[in-house]
Amino acid sequence: MAAAVAVEAAAPMGALWGLVHDFVMGQQEGPADQVAADVKSGNYTVLQVVEALGSSLENPEPRTRARGIQLLSQVLLHCHTLLLEKEVVHLILFYENRLKDHHLVIPSVLQGLKALSLCVALPPGLAVSVLKAIFQEVHVQSLPQVDRHTVYNIITNFMRTREEELKSLGADFTFGFIQVMDGEKDPRNLLVAFRIVHDLISRDYSLGPFVEELFEVTSCYFPIDFTPPPNDPHGIQREDLILSLRAVLASTPRFAEFLLPLLIEKVDSEVLSAKLDSLQTLNACCAVYGQKELKDFLPSLWASIRRESSQRRTILEMLLGFLKLQQKWSYEDKDQRPLNGFKDQLCSLVFMALTDPSTQLQLVGIRTLTVLGAQPDLLSSEDLELAVGHLYRLSFLKEDSQSCRMAALEASGTLAALYPVAFSSHLVPKLAEELRVGESNLTKGDEPTQCSRHLCCLQALSAVSTHPSIVKETLPLLLQHLWQVNRGNMVAQSSDVIAVCQSLKQMAEKCQQDPESCWYFHQTAIPCLLALAVQASMPEKEPSVLRKVLLEDEVLAAMVSVIGTATTHLSPELAAQSVTHIVPLFLDGNVSFLPENSFPSRFQPFQDGSSGQRRLIALLMAFVCSLPRNVEIPQLNQLMRELLELSCCHSCPFSSTAAAKCFAGLLNKHPAGQQLDEFLQLAVDKVEAGLGSGPCRSQAFTLLLWVTKALVLRYHPLSSCLTARLMGLLIDPELGPAAADGFSLLMSDCTDVLTRAGHAEVRIMFRQRFFTDNVPALVQGFHAAPQDVKPNYLKGLSHVLNRLPKPVLLPELPTLLSLLLEALSCPDCVVQLSTLSCLQPLLLEAPQVMSLHVDTLVTKFLNLSSSSSMAVRIAALQCLHALTRLPTPVLLPYKPQVIRALAKPLDDKKRLVRKEAVSARGEWFLLGSPGS
Repeated sequence: MAAAVAVEAAAPMGALWGLVHDFVMGQQEGPADQVAADVKSGNYTVLQVVEALGSSLENPEPRTRARGIQLLSQVLLHCHTLLLEKEVVHLILFYENRLKDHHLVIPSVLQGLKALSLCVALPPGLAVSVLKAIFQEVHVQSLPQVDRHTVYNIITNFMRTREEELKSLGADFTFGFIQVMDGEKDPRNLLVAFRIVHDLISRDYSLGPFVEELFEVTSCYFPIDFTPPPNDPHGIQREDLILSLRAVLASTPRFAEFLLPLLIEKVDSEVLSAKLDSLQTLNACCAVYGQKELKDFLPSLWASIRRESSQRRTILEMLLGFLKLQQKWSYEDKDQRPLNGFKDQLCSLVFMALTDPSTQLQLVGIRTLTVLGAQPDLLSSEDLELAVGHLYRLSFLKEDSQSCRMAALEASGTLAALYPVAFSSHLVPKLAEELRVGESNLTKGDEPTQCSRHLCCLQALSAVSTHPSIVKETLPLLLQHLWQVNRGNMVAQSSDVIAVCQSLKQMAEKCQQDPESCWYFHQTAIPCLLALAVQASMPEKEPSVLRKVLLEDEVLAAMVSVIGTATTHLSPELAAQSVTHIVPLFLDGNVSFLPENSFPSRFQPFQDGSSGQRRLIALLMAFVCSLPRNVEIPQLNQLMRELLELSCCHSCPFSSTAAAKCFAGLLNKHPAGQQLDEFLQLAVDKVEAGLGSGPCRSQAFTLLLWVTKALVLRYHPLSSCLTARLMGLLIDPELGPAAADGFSLLMSDCTDVLTRAGHAEVRIMFRQRFFTDNVPALVQGFHAAPQDVKPNYLKGLSHVLNRLPKPVLLPELPTLLSLLLEALSCPDCVVQLSTLSCLQPLLLEAPQVMSLHVDTLVTKFLNLSSSSSMAVRIAALQCLHALTRLPTPVLLPYKPQVIRALAKPLDDKKRLVRKEAVSARGEWFLLGSPGS
């Protein structure tokens, strides 16, 4: 071996010979690290180490040979990435030959092969060669635990990197592994072995005629009987082994004929843990087994399950799995359906679960009821009435059963679509009565419990609105409720109206699946909401509480979401009908299409001096900015000019912002041509006039921002000029910080305008293009800017980078990282938070680049973990956690410092901060420990 790979010495060999001699002779125990460090630094090559070991590798004494191979293997474990392909070939041949050596030598040989199995430079064919040699020459069962573990690691490494080569062995590879695993007892090794078996099956390795043998070699451990020893340093729990084995047994239908009899036997056993494990394994099998595998065993399975009166949740989960599986089977004859004979028992079991005090059992019962209901012609009218009653009760559970309540609402929606008559007859009337009681309680200003019940009722009404016939009953109830609140002496709060709007929005989302329901909702709900809002905007001597509430920012935003959702899925033909009513309402005050349209004065939001009417421009925005692009908007020229004028009105910022957003949304959709150019010129003139000194600077800036976004999204040529204008404002003493935050808006997705759902023109790569066109100018501007405005550039840059797809950012990272690090020192919390959010994924995806700046990163993250902002503290701790993904040798010098510093946030007054501190400190404690 030494002669075959000998090369000229690249460095003095005396020290190396001394280290090797002392180790082989047993005079020194730790030279491998030193030799490996010398190899990494280039003082020696791996082949020079082989040359220095030459005499010991050929020594007739087995212990001496073992010591020599041990040193070489330890060096290879450290330096395998440096090996060239030619060197790997020679080393593989050497180690394969040594597998025939004395048993004292074998452990060190396996360590060497483990190192070589990690080599990137491994030539094709050698993985197969190594495994064949191990299968043929090594009696794995007779090896100590650590050496058996090494064999499993070699197999795992090759399966990860040389899958196609191993598959070329066909079933011989499966048979070889069965021989390796047979008789394994150690839980550490079993976890690895189970994972290998699962990969054999899931990655479609050839099992050949060895399916039963593979099943036997794994199923012999079922059910798992393992109790970890006290103070077990490995931390392996019984549950770990159970889940790993279950994943294997349930991974293929080919095991069914062997596994199902075993599970039936264990379900009938007297050992409770065996019953539980068997039922849970049956549940897992339901996801992969088909009718063919199960049909012969169903009578025995059902008989075993019916005899069980304990472990109800597990049994129900297993039954749920079977029901889901049975849904996939088709039966031409109704009488052939196997569930028909067990329907009463199944319903009894499900209804019992729904009344159980256990939340977990209720959840499984709800899911099972949903699947039962999906079986055609299974549930009787009596069953459905009982089911609806249970779901109604569960929909009003207290907050400590929130998960159950939400599951009941979801199930109600699913089943209402299948059984609309049952829900119209038995649920909607109860909800209507509940709503009436809620109105009465609002009138009295009743206690919070009743208000919470009122909210549950609203949610239930929207949840069951999944069928056109039900929508025609529930939508009028919600709208009538709003009118009642408006007319009565109720204690109206913004949260009450917002809750109704949220339910209306959810109903609108459900109606999108059906064109008829979509149009019914739109033509019924939108005029009603507009009428309420118009009435609230009218001047009155004694304005009601509700009318004041309806004009609040949050309430108008909730109404915007309803109108937008109800409009986005309209067909162009129906949308064209609606637009002929709504636009004249705002431009001409034509209220004829509104219900109860007798108002004390005209509705003139663009001309009227009252801010109340102008605020309703937000509702116009929600409608026109959600229309399909090919819908013609009447009086468009007048509308655009009015919006432009209102957008720079300084008396009502809410109205001016809504007008600017509406103008931008219409610009984005407008086809290219002369009219678009005219609108753009008007907008530019308005912006430039407003950005001069005067009271409208802030409104002109907002208009600039939204017009810029509208054009950036569609790649309009003018967008670059407007972006440059925005960038120029970064040095403005008054508007600079807002301009910096504006870059966040340009790169973010909106929810109310300029959305893909609202038919806006949004190019798929707009963020990448914006980055390419503008980041160099931002960087150049930062370097040239006065010190007092540099933070504005950093903030703008961090906003852009934070929202950029990471594959685009990674190649630019070396250039931009220094600026990101500087941004961490900016006193602005928004800059800090945006930058931290940008850096965290980069620590995971670009560890090599980030490692070059580890000193700065550790220092800045630790400083920010004491920030006055809770959000910044949390983000800094998350970044400290992510730092542990960098190479361990780079981090170890900082370990004591970080662990000491992270003791402080463990006592933070905020629970979420303490949680992140515990998580981060735990990872730093484990840094460098074996197996981490």
